Amino acid sequence: MHPLILYIPGLLPKPEPAIHSEALARCLLAGVRRIDPAVADAIEAADAFDIVSWTFDFYGTHRDFELDRAAIDAVVEQVEADEKDIAEATSWSRRLTRWLYRLGDRMPFLIPHVANVKASVHLRDLQRYLGDDNGIATHARRMLKMRLRAAYEAGQPVLLIAHSMGSVIAYDSLWEMSHSSRDHLRLDMLLTMGSPLGQNYMQKRLKGAGQPGYARYPTNIGRWKNLAAIGDLTALDRRLSDDFDGMLELGLLDTFEDERVLNWFRLEGQLNVHAEYGYLVNEKTARTIVEWWRGHDDSLKS
Repeated sequence: MHPLILYIPGLLPKPEPAIHSEALARCLLAGVRRIDPAVADAIEAADAFDIVSWTFDFYGTHRDFELDRAAIDAVVEQVEADEKDIAEATSWSRRLTRWLYRLGDRMPFLIPHVANVKASVHLRDLQRYLGDDNGIATHARRMLKMRLRAAYEAGQPVLLIAHSMGSVIAYDSLWEMSHSSRDHLRLDMLLTMGSPLGQNYMQKRLKGAGQPGYARYPTNIGRWKNLAAIGDLTALDRRLSDDFDGMLELGLLDTFEDERVLNWFRLEGQLNVHAEYGYLVNEKTARTIVEWWRGHDDSLKS
């Protein structure tokens, strides 16, 4: 059975699942092909990329893909961040905003005063998930767990890629599975991108928060790698390894790595360093996928 690359997205409406999956796979394969064409061909031939499409049930609508088509074409064509991208990602205005957001994360009463309209919408949606309004969070986790169980029963090693809020859903789902007598799977690798898991506000509300020892963490993750784009305001804390170092101390993880990346995705000329398409096409994402895939695809092992 071939390996599986499973992807769970973050908040906001996404295109229809088939269209969304194709666009995501295009970005991922473009990055991988620059590093290792044989692995890209193997992933494509095995149809080994799949997504957990939970956002329609959350929002009741799909995003019009035509809004993103040209930007996806551009991010795939561009090989790396250019000087303009780097200057914007590291600008003083972005650094100041990041400082204000970190301040709000430590003192939540300040959030209404530092959050812009976009951040306020994200916060509203986050509250819906954390409050499990109409069982929506339970449903999202159930969708992911069903797909992971199916892969486990089929004997497929899984690389789970989780972007933004998807990393919270992944973490909570894996915690539930590892503390359930029903599930015995061990996820081969978790790759988080643009994750809010380092935020104080979020850590206090994760499954297992406040529990002692093993009960606090998922116990079913082999390796965890975290990618955070420079200037990404969702990934306020770019280093997750020091927030979850208890997992290493307890021997629950084999390895935990953090890496900074550059995200050059632009929508209508505006740099969006949090965009999923930009994360997936990135060289460091590609190298992670290549290394993982070659470790599981016997036909490519030297």
